[in-house]
Amino acid sequence: MGNGVQDQHAALTQREVLPPASTQSEGLKQTRSVINSLFSGALAGAVAKTAVAPLDRTKIIFQVSSARFSAKEAYRLIYRTYLQDGFFSLWRGNSATMVRVIPYAAIQFCAHEQYKSLLGDYYGFQGKVLPPLPRLLAGSMAGITAAMLTYPLDMVRARMAVTPKEMYSNILHVFVRISREEGLKTLYRGFTPTILGVVPYAGLSFFTYETLKKLHAERSGRAQPYSYERLAFGACAGLIGQSASYPLDVVRRRMQTAGVTGHTYGTILGTMREIMSEEGVIRGLYKGLSMNWVKGPIAVGISFTTFDLTQILLRKLHEMGYASR
Repeated sequence: MGNGVQDQHAALTQREVLPPASTQSEGLKQTRSVINSLFSGALAGAVAKTAVAPLDRTKIIFQVSSARFSAKEAYRLIYRTYLQDGFFSLWRGNSATMVRVIPYAAIQFCAHEQYKSLLGDYYGFQGKVLPPLPRLLAGSMAGITAAMLTYPLDMVRARMAVTPKEMYSNILHVFVRISREEGLKTLYRGFTPTILGVVPYAGLSFFTYETLKKLHAERSGRAQPYSYERLAFGACAGLIGQSASYPLDVVRRRMQTAGVTGHTYGTILGTMREIMSEEGVIRGLYKGLSMNWVKGPIAVGISFTTFDLTQILLRKLHEMGYASR
């Protein structure tokens, strides 16, 4: 009898200590949402960047040199690289890109989902498409968060893209040599133009994609676009976002690779002035933009589409898992 009273008391105490089932369920749902966003974002970034890696490498080489850019010269560079170093040399630096892109994309997409949720709660639009200004703000904040946490990896990737393989044998070697020869501060050289460029790029990219999906749902009556429609929306988002932030991308690349190109770019304005005086505005600050109009929309379209479809697949798998219990 005494034991029974003790058991009841223990059960009551346990119920008082344990949070309500609804709270536990909400916490589990939130954790699962974060994990799904991280995985979907990582996959989206990896697939998109690998698809356009040869074009991306070619663009960086032109960005950091004073050679005049044209589609013909870009093709010659790609073909010459293929003849001299082989087919897979076109993906040189892609391992460094993956090391940076996978965490960057995972953080950016996950942060975007979280910022959308927070702003939705604040503005009273939870579960709905945000108004224009919060929609733009969510994308910009997601880009800033990801850039701040992964910037040194972007620096390493730029160095590997523009140097011969004899100079840096692997990613770790880049970190070690930069730290020893140029100092740890060099790993964050070009950080300010990166952040200034990320605000319009990420903000406008996410804003455009979300806006096009909203307009599509209103006009078509379908909640979910087809895959080719997602690709088109993502391509438009990439085109607008990258065109708006491109000059800062050129400045960032010049500052990142100054240690191996013989230049001494110190400030954003100084770098811009030097580029414009030597190469002009269009041929300098917008060098390689035409290639970005090919590469960028493809990459962003693939990225957004992969993220959305992976999210949908994970939700369906989860529902099937529950249904089978």
